[in-house]
Amino acid sequence: MHMLQAGVDITVIALWLGHENPATTHMYVEADLEMKRRTLDRIDAPATSKRRLKKSDPLTAFLDGL
Repeated sequence: MHMLQAGVDITVIALWLGHENPATTHMYVEADLEMKRRTLDRIDAPATSKRRLKKSDPLTAFLDGL
């Protein structure tokens, strides 16, 4: 975990541990809250629209008719 938190790629860690496949290493890795916070800080919030369907929308009318 210390190597992962320091930014070492998981494939390098897998090689150091002698794992043939990085998936084996991944089974033992659990991101701590600090790693999750740093990841969320690096990404942008998804673009979402606040649009709500109105009763006059054709989709709503179609769904009401089902």
